[in-house]
Amino acid sequence: MIQVLDQITIDKIAAGEVVERPASVIKELVENAIDSGATSITVEIEDGGISLMRISDNGCGIAKDDVPNAFLRHSTSKIRTIDDLEHIASLGFRGEALSSISAVAQVELITKTSDDTFGTKYVIHGGIEQSIEETGAPNGTTFLIRQLFYNTPARRKFLKTPMTEAGHIGDLLMHMALSHPEIAFEFRNNGQEKMRTSGNGKLKDVIYSIYGREVASNLLEIDFEMKDVHLNGFLGKPIISRGNRNFENFFFNGRYIRSNIISKAAEDAYKDFVMQHKFPFFVLHYTLPSEEMDVNVHPSKMEVRFHNQQDVYNTTYEAIHRCLLEPELISRVTIPDTPKVPVAESVSPVGMLKANVPPKEESIFSLKKPLQQAPPQIETPKEKDENYFIEQMKERVLREHQSYSAKKEDPCTEPVIPKDTFIYEKSEQLDLFEEKLLTKEARMEYTLIGQLFETYWLVQFKDNLYIIDQHAAHERVLYERTLKGMKDRSFTSQNISPPIVLNLTMTEELTLKEHMDRFTRIGFEIEPFGSGSYAVRAIPDNLFSIAKQELLVEMLDEMVDGFGSQMTPDLIDEKVASMSCKAAVKGNHKLTAMEMDALIGELLELENPYHCPHGRPTIIAMTKRELEKKFKRIV
Repeated sequence: MIQVLDQITIDKIAAGEVVERPASVIKELVENAIDSGATSITVEIEDGGISLMRISDNGCGIAKDDVPNAFLRHSTSKIRTIDDLEHIASLGFRGEALSSISAVAQVELITKTSDDTFGTKYVIHGGIEQSIEETGAPNGTTFLIRQLFYNTPARRKFLKTPMTEAGHIGDLLMHMALSHPEIAFEFRNNGQEKMRTSGNGKLKDVIYSIYGREVASNLLEIDFEMKDVHLNGFLGKPIISRGNRNFENFFFNGRYIRSNIISKAAEDAYKDFVMQHKFPFFVLHYTLPSEEMDVNVHPSKMEVRFHNQQDVYNTTYEAIHRCLLEPELISRVTIPDTPKVPVAESVSPVGMLKANVPPKEESIFSLKKPLQQAPPQIETPKEKDENYFIEQMKERVLREHQSYSAKKEDPCTEPVIPKDTFIYEKSEQLDLFEEKLLTKEARMEYTLIGQLFETYWLVQFKDNLYIIDQHAAHERVLYERTLKGMKDRSFTSQNISPPIVLNLTMTEELTLKEHMDRFTRIGFEIEPFGSGSYAVRAIPDNLFSIAKQELLVEMLDEMVDGFGSQMTPDLIDEKVASMSCKAAVKGNHKLTAMEMDALIGELLELENPYHCPHGRPTIIAMTKRELEKKFKRIV
């Protein structure tokens, strides 16, 4: 049998389209406050907004006679006919917000217009009016929303933790403040101030209040117009690119939206300026005729359709690309003077041969004269015991050369490199490829030939040539070391002074708090340092050389990507551990043979030494047969 549902049930069902979580309530009520002409808006929440939300503004208020009507479905002062939808200038217009909110919460409204002597207090629970009376109140409107979804427990159980819900509200208000720098916003969570803006109309000041000094000091102002699209705001210099899209902010006619078109246009424009898998920072305000976009796509009004998508893309790309090309975006760094200490040259294949060749003889195949001088040396800071290592190498090369020079060799044959010239007697567990380079026994036989392009190391073992990427190898070692330290707490910390101060968004702050134990477990010491700021006073010793603010922010970016999702503890540990890879030695960096041998030793103790944590190979191999085929020695 078909029957018509009662109005309360209808309202509860309809509320599901508008009210998804506490942030949905805040969004609707703050948008109404903006539409009312408010210049100051304060939002206070408790328990993530689940138990209480208080939204106050100094706008025009609601006349007493209009108050009950405001809570009826599809009642609004912002449009009159369907034609008005093509020229919407307000943020709200559907007339569903108050009806939907009051259907699933206990709502108290206090409002007063400038023409009224007294204000009006109106109470409605679950869509049922409780009372309406006069009260003393300042001009403006205050909403108190208590016990969201108290009468729809099935909806309430799907809410996240108070911390997560508060994070969503923080993100929302951050976007509201960026979209309306002329309005002073204040946000308090459980009595603590989380955000405050001055409302002086200066967008850069709002950016400073939310993102801090570092971001605000690395901005490029943009103002561009093409066809009917005008955009202005600020672009972040490539130096402050981030690990996710959370810092891409764009607003159309004062409304924060999400748009794949804008993101793609902006990222395409930044493509030549930022590294792969990095995303730009920007705050862009678009102004275009209201009839050129449709904001009536979804009840949340977060998505829009453009009449001409290509124009929006082209304008965005052109504006950003031109702006980035104008200044000189060269990062300036200062490098402290380093004392020059003579050490043995990192041994390359050519260096190996030259070490056995008389200095005046050009042919690399002639090894018949006694060694006249020590191997060539370079001046870079190395380990303290290098002098001993240098003398040892001199003796070995001389001894092997003298032994070899007694033999008569055909000058057309390949040079024979003394087999144990760079062998270090360390027993390690090795296991790789069919030839079993990485076995304990093989470790006594392989030859570390040298460094190629200051990035790759060549190792000869029997009839194979192995090439090791020093960066990928070091990444795998650091990753495994950090992960192991998190599991068995075998870490050590180093204090840093002065501490690194992080200015975090609310989402980043909540993510840090939620996973603080995992940072602590690997050696971080982090403590609150004022509103939204944290001081990092100690870090894991294996990250000491790269302890920079950007590394720590990047670690949070990695975790924010999974914010609100059901991340397992192991997955979070892996995300934190993967950040230790930033300390890995880079390509184009000279290592001594001793340093590389130690790295290989640690790498080959791992269960999986073959790939870095990001999937790139650490070792590749080429057989003697393959080389002989390349040189046409065999067919």
